[in-house]
Amino acid sequence: MRVPSTEIQNNFGKYLKFVEVNEEIIVTKNGRDVARILPCDDQNRSLVAEGAADYQSGEGRVTYEEFLELVEASEQRFELIDGVIYNLASPSYGHQYAVNEIHGTFYNWFKNKKCIPLTSPFDITLFKAEDNICVVQPDIVVICDRDNMDKKGKYKGVPTLAVEVLSPSTRSKDMLKKLELYKQCGVKEYWLVDPKNNLVYVYILDKNEIADSIAFQKGAHDYAESVYFSGLKVALTDVFL
Repeated sequence: MRVPSTEIQNNFGKYLKFVEVNEEIIVTKNGRDVARILPCDDQNRSLVAEGAADYQSGEGRVTYEEFLELVEASEQRFELIDGVIYNLASPSYGHQYAVNEIHGTFYNWFKNKKCIPLTSPFDITLFKAEDNICVVQPDIVVICDRDNMDKKGKYKGVPTLAVEVLSPSTRSKDMLKKLELYKQCGVKEYWLVDPKNNLVYVYILDKNEIADSIAFQKGAHDYAESVYFSGLKVALTDVFL
């Protein structure tokens, strides 16, 4: 990201937040690159495959407007949950294999139906509160309110179903923060796919609560099945390597 020196001087705290999520800031003066602001090396912070490092700087929460400025100027992928930025690195083969198999089944099942399944990267903007706008990129979403897609292809609705495939570095965020976010914002069903344990957890969400949850495990079950979409099921032998 290239930023004029006067802008850096006036809004240093904002750009410090961007540096904390591994965004390189190139400072310009009179149209020339004069300096770089880089994150310090930290052995405790590693952006590995499927990594999702979260940062909330001492300057406070990241606003929705600041987040938009970051993503529009960066080639990296980010999420914003409760004022915290998460840097999304490249997923692993096993992760993408599971996503591909689930989406393939979803695509065929929803063909010629009202709802449509989409895969990441695709921004889902959720209004958790008036001053807490969150932006996430679920691995798979099922959208039934396509009228909430604007002319620029930006979606500002609430997906009916969301799927997240867990990895060691995203496990806590997906199981806790995203479950809470989806619950509060009106998502009807949430699938958590756990390749490590060959499990699919299906959460049924209603009125800001977890109405029910079901676990499907490879070996004990043949399929993971949707509750909201009766008849939608995915073969577990296809999902897990």
